[in-house]
Amino acid sequence: MTASQIYKVIDRTDDRGNIARIRLVPESGEAPARFEAGAHLDVYLPDVDLWRQYSLCSNPAETGFLEIGVLKDPNSRGGSDAVHRAAVKGATFKIEGPRNHFPLDETATKTVLLGGGIGVTPMIAMAERLHALGKDFVLHYCTRSEDVTAFKDQLRAAPYADRVVFHHDDQDEDQRLDLARDLPAPDADTHLYVCGPQGFMDWVITNAEAAGHATPNVHREYFSADVDASGDSFEVECAQSGLTVEIGPEDTIVRVLAKHGIEIEVKCEEGVCGTCITDVLEGEIDHRDQFLTEEEREDMDQLCACCSRGKGKLVLDI
Repeated sequence: MTASQIYKVIDRTDDRGNIARIRLVPESGEAPARFEAGAHLDVYLPDVDLWRQYSLCSNPAETGFLEIGVLKDPNSRGGSDAVHRAAVKGATFKIEGPRNHFPLDETATKTVLLGGGIGVTPMIAMAERLHALGKDFVLHYCTRSEDVTAFKDQLRAAPYADRVVFHHDDQDEDQRLDLARDLPAPDADTHLYVCGPQGFMDWVITNAEAAGHATPNVHREYFSADVDASGDSFEVECAQSGLTVEIGPEDTIVRVLAKHGIEIEVKCEEGVCGTCITDVLEGEIDHRDQFLTEEEREDMDQLCACCSRGKGKLVLDI
């Protein structure tokens, strides 16, 4: 497990759309951890006994603090409510990271950033970095309404403001995101990055790939997903420990192994963060996550143990 550190809230801004912008520094007084665009923090919320992942939206060149944006989501399992309650100035949180499962390819000739709602947070850090590098990029930011568009003032005042295009569902059709119009032609040196609600992401990814953009060039980060972890029973053999267990229709690999004393680190429990990735030595995997790429899934050598299942027996390298 990655070592955790205590961070302190030094500032909080309640922005449009029920989004809290929270600035953090180590309680120890040392400098905040450095990070690369696309990285996130794992934040532990003791009131609800959950770990949650929040993308860093501060400039990667900033050395004085780390900033995250947290949406108060009525459909969440309590994590966002807990953050909004607890993240007052002076409050402390146990944090792991930064980790980066959504890295920016800084060699791309052209980069298109597509953020839906709170999914804009990693895009802001990417825009800051691309601007610093003098790269060709555009940021498309989609929200339901201008009234719920967090970071609007910051982005309009940014030195790259001419690269930011706002799209609002409640305004004229011609200003809404039109993928046929707004995506560039496919090219080996053109990269797309998408983050936001699952429906938005699935729509962008499907249309981008249908238009000819290569799957490895369409980068995605889900911050939540509707995951069905249930299914037919199957066996799991743990090669290192010699334990074999049955995973029932409503069980998960993580939960059953924990009952037998084998702990797999897990955080999101929705197959989006990659914390519980486990090596598979044998067997056919029924992937249920949104973390692994299609190429990684086809290799059949790793799975997200929090939600994925087996089609028959699986042998895991644990």
